[in-house]
Amino acid sequence: MSYSLNRATILGNMTRDPESRTTPSGQTVVSFSVATSRRWKDKATNEMREATEFHSVVAWGNLATTVASYCRKGSKVYLDGRLQTRSWDDPSGQKKYKTEIVADTLILLDPKGSGPAPAATENAAPSEAAASAPTTPVEEEINIDDIPF
Repeated sequence: MSYSLNRATILGNMTRDPESRTTPSGQTVVSFSVATSRRWKDKATNEMREATEFHSVVAWGNLATTVASYCRKGSKVYLDGRLQTRSWDDPSGQKKYKTEIVADTLILLDPKGSGPAPAATENAAPSEAAASAPTTPVEEEINIDDIPF
């Protein structure tokens, strides 16, 4: 039997406030985007370079409620989920595609005192999730030249 894995794990900053909606069946869903950056030293010019990626994220159910309540533009978040691609026809009849992360877990990494810092999973209630949230994020710049392999 062959196995496969569809996981996405990112740590970055929310680029906009979450947009909350309710489906006709009453399910809560939020969408937002997260920016992640990588830095490296350009070997040719010896300058530090940076590239930023923007990730579309969607969360459902209890996790969506938690995100809508506690997260905002600029929030530093760690999230884990799966990649999903949707397609639709635009008004002109052209096929459009969007790949997004469907979040299963989200941890708010903002420093204590700058707002609530819940950790949430799809199946956990917001109050249970807040108990395991980290109190201080760890930020460290890693120089690629310092890695021994």
